[in-house]
Amino acid sequence: MTDILPDTLRRLYTDPGEYIDSDHPAVSDFAGAAAPPDASDREKASLLYRAVRDGIRYNPYVNMRTPETFRASSVLAAGVGYCVGKAALYAAACRVHGIPARVGFADVRNHLTTEKLRQSMGTDIFTWHGYTEVHVDGAWRKATPTFNATLCAKVGVHPLDFDGHSDALLHPFDGAGRTYMQYVTDHGSYHDVPAKFLMREMARDYAHMQGEDLSGRDMEREAAQG
Repeated sequence: MTDILPDTLRRLYTDPGEYIDSDHPAVSDFAGAAAPPDASDREKASLLYRAVRDGIRYNPYVNMRTPETFRASSVLAAGVGYCVGKAALYAAACRVHGIPARVGFADVRNHLTTEKLRQSMGTDIFTWHGYTEVHVDGAWRKATPTFNATLCAKVGVHPLDFDGHSDALLHPFDGAGRTYMQYVTDHGSYHDVPAKFLMREMARDYAHMQGEDLSGRDMEREAAQG
């Protein structure tokens, strides 16, 4: 049965948000350049996913104390972000093209993070990991544009692809068949990023990391160094 969104919900998930700021000129230009206007929604969703995945480098060493870490336009300007910011940018790019999009959150267990990151975090649980849900072909599809292709190569996994139809969450196994990431707790989806809440959660969950000097640290460089 086709899931037809009521007009009010369609507007909720296609109008700009404070953090999914699809009305920002730079976001609009980025989305327009990444997907042609005459493509199908499925094709656009896939092309936009790839543009965010590889156009924005993943780095978890970001400042969790500023709301700009969670804002789509700020992540685009920086060219680097962590999962929530990249999910917000992907949602914003989809909204530019009129594709309903929202952000979802889950706690995930990561078995192949770098040793330096694990020491800083004090755990292999990433709380409130962000992903994106897009409404294509009558249903919500989940996609995670988190890990860029160059980082994936360094940690030994293939980049996660999204065809605009089948869900694309994080890899369950790495290239050698070892457990990679597991979803532990689903926190549901939101029409915009709850940035103030996330800033408080990150301060509680990763108190030790909040006190570290993270400037100059880069996960991709750490992965390359082993």
